[in-house]
Amino acid sequence: MDAAVQPAKETPQTEPEKIHRDPVASYGWLPCRLSLEIAVTRFTVADLLRLTKGSIVETAHHNASDIPLRVNGVLLGWTEFEVIGNRLAVRITELAG
Repeated sequence: MDAAVQPAKETPQTEPEKIHRDPVASYGWLPCRLSLEIAVTRFTVADLLRLTKGSIVETAHHNASDIPLRVNGVLLGWTEFEVIGNRLAVRITELAG
């Protein structure tokens, strides 16, 4: 065989190092919209126009039923309401699969 042409040596193929980045550090600044979907039955435009401070709106959800939580329109999971001090909060009970 000519000295200028030599068979290629096989070198073991190694996977490139995977770079692990913290998604919170990389994307934590992006704004998003959280929304809870609560079904209200028999609610009309007239009912909407009559809403005032202190109005109570009856929902179709039972006290024990979970409420869907969406982030930018995509289902994230289900929540339940909880009162913490004088604030209304939601506790995530299950993440969407």
